[in-house]
Amino acid sequence: MWRSKGPWLRAGLLLAAGAALAVPAWAQQAPAVPGQLPLVIGSSAGGTSYSVPVQTLLFFTALSFLPAIVLMMTGFTRIVIVLSLLRQALGTQSAPPNQVIIGLSLFLTLFVMGPTLDRVYDEAYTPYTQGTLSFDEAAQRAQAPMREFMLKQTRQSDFALFARLARLPAETTAQTAPLRVLIPAFATSELKSAFQIGFMIFIPFLVIDIVVSSVLMSLGMMMLSPVLVALPFKLMLFVLADGWNLLLGSLAASFVS
Repeated sequence: MWRSKGPWLRAGLLLAAGAALAVPAWAQQAPAVPGQLPLVIGSSAGGTSYSVPVQTLLFFTALSFLPAIVLMMTGFTRIVIVLSLLRQALGTQSAPPNQVIIGLSLFLTLFVMGPTLDRVYDEAYTPYTQGTLSFDEAAQRAQAPMREFMLKQTRQSDFALFARLARLPAETTAQTAPLRVLIPAFATSELKSAFQIGFMIFIPFLVIDIVVSSVLMSLGMMMLSPVLVALPFKLMLFVLADGWNLLLGSLAASFVS
């Protein structure tokens, strides 16, 4: 059922390329200069074909939007914040390191976004490569699965806030709202969900800190750091409770509605 990461990466590039739609329009209107390569080399039923320099420009312009798409249009934000809060709750400072947290967050994001990216690949990228869809039509089709994913995770209150700030008509719904309103509402909802999960993670470790601090004070060990003494108990609790299995499983399940 699952495909390799190659189709997902190409589907992500197609999504990012939607932000560069203004470049082709400018290229079509630009006058030809003698002695230079043409910007537009032909048109067909599948869309306009551009020269290699323009295609290279479009590719790198789309590539520059990939980090923003990964951060703001997927579940990466929630996952990386929860894992970072877990590290702070454990008090391990640099374990696991940032590289491990980001890498785990990326692969868990690919796992969560797999069905959505498969739809983008099947409904937008494949018809575009076969010439049955133009670039503009493929970009519009690629937005639909991403919009559906974000709508499932966006709170109505967050959407209402940005809809009011954008002064959208009263009849505008989340399904018909532009992406410039939906994306910040989705990001705000993800931040709220991440901090709610982080609060639940902190509670058992905070109890251990309180107990250890009380015991050390009652014994008169003022010079001994409570953080140092509580750390092995936190690790033991997390391992005995199979914490990684529970946490990662709960994170993945939180995106299923």
